Amino acid sequence: MIKIFLSKIRILYFAVLPEKISVAETKVNRQLLRFPKNILSVSSMLFFCLVGLQAQNTKVADTAYERVIAGRTEKIINTLGISNPKKSKKVQNTLIQQYYAINAIQDANKKLVGEMKLWALSKDSIRSLISEAEKKKSIALKELHEKFIRSVKKMLDDSQLEKVKDGMTMGVLPVTWKAYQEMVLNLTDAQKEKIYNWLVEARELAMDEGSSEAKHAVFGKYKGRINNYLSAEGYDMKKEGDDWAKRIKATKENQIKTEL
Repeated sequence: MIKIFLSKIRILYFAVLPEKISVAETKVNRQLLRFPKNILSVSSMLFFCLVGLQAQNTKVADTAYERVIAGRTEKIINTLGISNPKKSKKVQNTLIQQYYAINAIQDANKKLVGEMKLWALSKDSIRSLISEAEKKKSIALKELHEKFIRSVKKMLDDSQLEKVKDGMTMGVLPVTWKAYQEMVLNLTDAQKEKIYNWLVEARELAMDEGSSEAKHAVFGKYKGRINNYLSAEGYDMKKEGDDWAKRIKATKENQIKTEL
């Protein structure tokens, strides 16, 4: 069982190892795979895998994906008001590399977790291994996130950095923040601060997700937390939502009447 277990890790590791990784990096990674007598943990193997993925030149063969990322990052760059073309290109390249690195980590983890589910182990063992893999993924993403923020801060001011963060998360934070203030009219300053801080926290996590669906899911989780908090504070969220919808409808009707 142990030999099969280690073989599966070896096979999976090399299946996700980038082809364009340097010879030196490949030698180091292969040496890491020469297991000692005590078994390397799955979390350590995933860590080595993710380190290898982060070390690559962040290029993928999928030209469709390349076009999507190029277009997405260009839209973000256009909001920053950078007049220097070289600086603009440098910032865009940093953004592109970040997208590729995030995608590589998320895909590697997804592949590893999918493989784990097929292993001939007990459900509890598999759950434990998957949990460990997810923790390692989170650590890798956190390190990547912090490095990215440090790099961008060297090139942009705080207001531009905010635009980058909103651009990477489809502008969900400002839209949601505006919606809560318009929906619940009697929010206190303390409640507004708590809501905004939660949305900022959600945005930081959403930046590290690989798809728009996953990014929205992060915000959805925090919206649920915010709604539960406001309910506990005494707000009837259904009524607040219904009243807000009525106000929006009335505003639209008044605009139509004004145009006529």
